[in-house]
Amino acid sequence: MHKKLTVTIDEEVYEGLRKNIGPRKISKFIEELVRPHVIHPDLELAYAEMAKDEEREKEALEWAEVTFKDLAHETV
Repeated sequence: MHKKLTVTIDEEVYEGLRKNIGPRKISKFIEELVRPHVIHPDLELAYAEMAKDEEREKEALEWAEVTFKDLAHETV
C-alpha cells in the first residue's frame, strides 16, 4: 500500500530531479534513498535469502578457508 506525501524542496533541486531522474520516477528514487534509514530489515530472513545463493556461499567459504590458513602462519 502506498501513501501520498507532500514534500517541499528548493526549486533548483526539483528541476535537477526532473532532469536527472525523470518526472515519473522521483517518488521511487526518494523511497529507495530513504528506505534503509527508516526500515530495519529482518536480518534472519535476509541471511536465509543470502544462503540460498550457492555461488555466493561457495565464494564465501573459499575466502574463509584462505583467511584461516593465513592466520595459522602469523606470528604474535
